[in-house]
Amino acid sequence: MKKNNIASHNPFSLIADFEGDIDALFNQCKDETLPILPVRNMVLFPGVVAPVSVGRRSTHKLARTAADKDCFIGVVCQRDAEKDAPRREDLYDTGVVAKVVRIMEMPDGNLSVILQAFSRFTLLETTREKPYMRARVVHLEEQTADAVGNKEFEAVSEACRDNVMKLIKANDDIRNEAAFALKNIHNPYYLVSFIGTNLPFAAEEKIALLEENNPLIRASQLLEIIARDLQFALLKQEIEQRTRQELDQQQKEYYLGQLIKNLQTELGQEPADDVTALREKALELDMPEGVKAVFEREVQKLSRINMQSPDYNVQLNFLQTLTSLPWGKTTEDRLDIKAARRTLERDHYGMDEVKMRILEHLAVMKLQNKTKSTILCLYGPPGVGKTSLGRSIADALGRRYVRMSLGGVHDEAEIRGHRRTYVGAMPGRIIKGILKAGVNNPVFILDEIDKVGGANFNGDPQSALLEVLDPEQNATFHDNFLDIDYDLSQVMFIATANTLSTIPSPLLDRMEIIEVEGYLAEEKREIARRHLIPKLERQTQLGEKLKFAPRAIDTIIEKYTRESGVRSLEKQLEKVFRKVAYRTALDGSMPFSGHSLTPADVAGLLGKPLYNRDKYQGNEQAGVVTGLAWTAAGGEILFIETSLSRSKAPKLTLTGNLGDVMKESAALALEYVKAHADTLGIDYAIFENWSIHIHVPEGATPKDGPSAGITIATSIVSALTSRKVKARTAMTGEITLRGKVLPVGGIKEKILAAKRAGITDIIMSQDNKRDIDEINAQYVDGLTFHFVECVEDVLKIALPGEQVDRPQDFTIHDAQPAATAAQSADRP
Repeated sequence: MKKNNIASHNPFSLIADFEGDIDALFNQCKDETLPILPVRNMVLFPGVVAPVSVGRRSTHKLARTAADKDCFIGVVCQRDAEKDAPRREDLYDTGVVAKVVRIMEMPDGNLSVILQAFSRFTLLETTREKPYMRARVVHLEEQTADAVGNKEFEAVSEACRDNVMKLIKANDDIRNEAAFALKNIHNPYYLVSFIGTNLPFAAEEKIALLEENNPLIRASQLLEIIARDLQFALLKQEIEQRTRQELDQQQKEYYLGQLIKNLQTELGQEPADDVTALREKALELDMPEGVKAVFEREVQKLSRINMQSPDYNVQLNFLQTLTSLPWGKTTEDRLDIKAARRTLERDHYGMDEVKMRILEHLAVMKLQNKTKSTILCLYGPPGVGKTSLGRSIADALGRRYVRMSLGGVHDEAEIRGHRRTYVGAMPGRIIKGILKAGVNNPVFILDEIDKVGGANFNGDPQSALLEVLDPEQNATFHDNFLDIDYDLSQVMFIATANTLSTIPSPLLDRMEIIEVEGYLAEEKREIARRHLIPKLERQTQLGEKLKFAPRAIDTIIEKYTRESGVRSLEKQLEKVFRKVAYRTALDGSMPFSGHSLTPADVAGLLGKPLYNRDKYQGNEQAGVVTGLAWTAAGGEILFIETSLSRSKAPKLTLTGNLGDVMKESAALALEYVKAHADTLGIDYAIFENWSIHIHVPEGATPKDGPSAGITIATSIVSALTSRKVKARTAMTGEITLRGKVLPVGGIKEKILAAKRAGITDIIMSQDNKRDIDEINAQYVDGLTFHFVECVEDVLKIALPGEQVDRPQDFTIHDAQPAATAAQSADRP
């Protein structure tokens, strides 16, 4: 039924019969079974006369039968209006008793049935379905005492009338005839029923009102619903009015903008047509169909915006960015492995393993003959050439090179871009890099990826990189500024890092890790001779070649630098060239013409050496053992010293700025020695009367790691047995509580440090033998390696049995002069 049909009939012609006695309305029918008329989207309330459209065959028959016999029927609303043949479960549980007042034939064959509603009932089970539904009902009592003569009920019903009148004015969907009908209803009970029947709100809420027995409560609940709908209608009206005003303003601005353009044309000042320029540029690009649709939509939007509006520049900036991207533009890869190897050899000395890994990767790309996203991660100490290696890869492939520094990036928008709703929005640095490259397949360097910030109030840049560096996702990389997907699958990403410890595991998992180790002293000498010195000669243009003796370069490396890379070496060489250039400019001639620079000349130019390399210190004292350590600047030797002192409360003292792991190694070594005292020929009473002090020199330098385990154990045994350590012997290896010797890292750097210090014998774990086999033979020449499996093997090699000149006296005396005791405590 359409609500607009209400006023086309006189709904009050039969209500007047009950104006004086409301109770009579509920005493018209007491039948226990009634024919049931299902209706759609309509709930009748007692006392209301309303038209119902009847179209089903069964309801046709029911309406005509009820009209002919003047009998009562039950009117119940369907739960689902789409059901054509509703059953009992498809109907609500509460309905009203009604009579057919009149039947009118409609042109479409349906019937318009005028119904008069009476009392309420609860629907029970059906007794039959054909030819129409008939069911058992239970009539509900109406608490009319709260309605007749109740001032509160009258006030609530009048409030309902007033709010409905306001709602009719605010809601265009309700015809004004309803207001006329409301003004002519004087009985508050019928007023509530009329509003409940005809006001357009949900059937579920109407059924809840119909089920309420107390008319006062029913009227109060109806008032709440009316107030809610009124508030919504007023808000909707306000929004529509505001929107209409904004549209009027935009139309005004557009009209004025067009007028200005026409005036400029008449004056011969033809404005630049941004839309035309953008369309012409887009025709040259191979945009995907989805991007073309977005472009066309946004261009249309731009053409409708006034040029003086701030939104115009934002929209224009977006479209210029979109058309500046290299859609469909790529460079052809040069997958010539031999040429790539020559390029890498030309630009970088050493790094044989790294070069081989890169060449293997290029070989796979060549054999695959298809483009796939490549993500490499070069990690190693500063200054070893990770970034320049990326440039060499780009040269070898014939691709364009783009570098993006991630150090200190703490904002996710730096990666993904800003949304265009923000003032000054721009694309992220990934899209900016593609714009700079001008092609879809550059070599993209993500420099210092280990220094990118983590999660904060600006987002999580590390998580944003996950999409960039995932081959399964970066084909649809989403930049917030573009708000469309961009294909990064053809880009070769190369990340660089100094350490992997600060890179999240999910990010590491998406990259192929290639370690770039620090350079050996010999490699640094060749790099200086082949690359650094020629580069500085070109920069300074001395006019005459400055020659360096090999020992002069070694002096700079050993005494003026301490690093794994060659950055400091380049700075010191640059300082040499500056000094020579100054003297040449001062004297008019090159001071070192005719001969090569010697170590003495280097000292005269660079001044006092900055660093000193440790040298082997002999084996004359018990408890002093040479160990090998790895640092970021390369390998070093370190000395472990153990001294003993008589004490009533023996303890282990550790000094030398040691870390927790190294302290644990010392505790493990001492426990091993105690557990094997008998085997080692040590009197256990020593541990009960002597304190042990272990020291590692250079206390200002922090030291940590497990590789000093066998060195500490050998030092303790040497001090307790007063045996000499084998001459020119160094060692490295971790120990366990059972005395097993475990492998350690940094072997290449450590053996070179041993060679520089004059070491001839090195003791290490049997498992480290594979590391020695991979090192170039020239670096291990002159060294003898002893591979061991347990501490007992270490002691057999390192402590052959020779006693020191002044062995420790462990005899316990009852009394001892103070001076003698002090000398004994000081004795190593």
